[in-house]
Amino acid sequence: MVFSSLLFLFRFLPAVLLCYYLVPRRARNLVLFLFSLVFYAWGEPVYIILMLVTILVSFAGGIAVDAMKRGGRPGAARNALIVSLAVSLSLLAFFKYADFAIGTVNTLTGAGLELLNLALPIGISFYTFQTMSYTIDVYRGEANVQKNLISYGAYVVMFPQLIAGPIVQYKTIDAQLRSRRETPEEFAQGVHRFLIGLGKKVLLANNAGELWDTITAMTVSEIPALTAWMGLAAYTFQIYFDFSAYSDMAIGLGQMFGFRFSENFNYPYISRSITEFWRKWHISLSTWFREYVYIPLGGNRVSTVRHLRNLMIVWLLTGFWHGASWNFVAWGLYYGILLVLEKYIFGRYLEKLPSVVRHFYCMFVVMLGWNLFMFGDFSESLTYFGALFGSYGAGLWNSETVYLFYNNVVLLVLLILGSTRLPKKLGDAFLACFAGKDVVILVARGLLYTGIFLLSVAWLVDASYNPFLYFRF
Repeated sequence: MVFSSLLFLFRFLPAVLLCYYLVPRRARNLVLFLFSLVFYAWGEPVYIILMLVTILVSFAGGIAVDAMKRGGRPGAARNALIVSLAVSLSLLAFFKYADFAIGTVNTLTGAGLELLNLALPIGISFYTFQTMSYTIDVYRGEANVQKNLISYGAYVVMFPQLIAGPIVQYKTIDAQLRSRRETPEEFAQGVHRFLIGLGKKVLLANNAGELWDTITAMTVSEIPALTAWMGLAAYTFQIYFDFSAYSDMAIGLGQMFGFRFSENFNYPYISRSITEFWRKWHISLSTWFREYVYIPLGGNRVSTVRHLRNLMIVWLLTGFWHGASWNFVAWGLYYGILLVLEKYIFGRYLEKLPSVVRHFYCMFVVMLGWNLFMFGDFSESLTYFGALFGSYGAGLWNSETVYLFYNNVVLLVLLILGSTRLPKKLGDAFLACFAGKDVVILVARGLLYTGIFLLSVAWLVDASYNPFLYFRF
């Protein structure tokens, strides 16, 4: 089940909201827990057991770690933490990376081992990182142990952020799980945020995805360079609006139930360096790796050699987290190398360049990075890379290029503008012009959000293309 579906919008969401607000406050975590299990089981009925095992292991791990610490047994607490993390990582490794490991062994040795062909459990990378952060923070003393299994289960499987994040650290919503107050104002803000995300997903990301699919359906060696770049631009905007839309909807849904999730995107496509880009893209993942890998390794408060090691380890793991494929490993190392180069070689020169040049540099290398990311096979990325730079003699453009551009120019302009702060600035200017005129503002907002909702529903009625790209991670 996905947020941008008629089933979710008109059946699941109304049902869970109705039950949530009808039951006594002390039962609301139970409602969230049960409905979240239904939400997950709708698409992954088999792997619901895997999720429950993960919940039980990390819940028991947290209690064991806390008990050992209180008993003055730090060594035993560390061992309990290691066991809990080992189980979680083993489950992740088996279901996500087993076939990758077998395939690599076959390639290197010719062993001919049979692949397991396991279906990847949806969202396993996200909820595994959440459970790991819980036990680590209990061990560090940065989070209180949770002794209510239902409340802890609600944290792990909470459907707004279960499938594709943002990665919510337990310590950030511990107090909200124990006691929260839902207000009409917060609920309304949540609805608004959800609808903005719905519009970004359905009206922008999905249409960008259709353009991308149209271009990749062509024979790559016959694609002119400008057509290839148009396709890459379409994917660049698709993945941004797709993933940021999911984050918007997750944050909005969280507000409807009284939760405050951290932001996951901050206009990454207006960045002027790769360092800045990764402060603004998938913030919850960057934060997780910084807190639980980079800083424990020593961060930047070490020698230059060790700092380089720390950066490359983090980015190797970041790439590998996204998928069991060499192209994801290459993607992670690509960014690790770029960040090292910016830090130690040309970063100080980059800062002296005009802002527009720095922005062009950032988006150019980001788009090349998506070329590594968007295919399931490294050889496909290399093939498309050749098309981008005209290696196959297909020329700069042809009539198909002109046709595709003519039919999608409005969409491309909307995608460009939508990835900047311009829409927010226009909204702020409108509010400033009508300050004090609450009725006008109320009517304008009502028309805006109603229009987004109706257009999105109208598109969904006939749509067959409606994936969330990060579901596969």
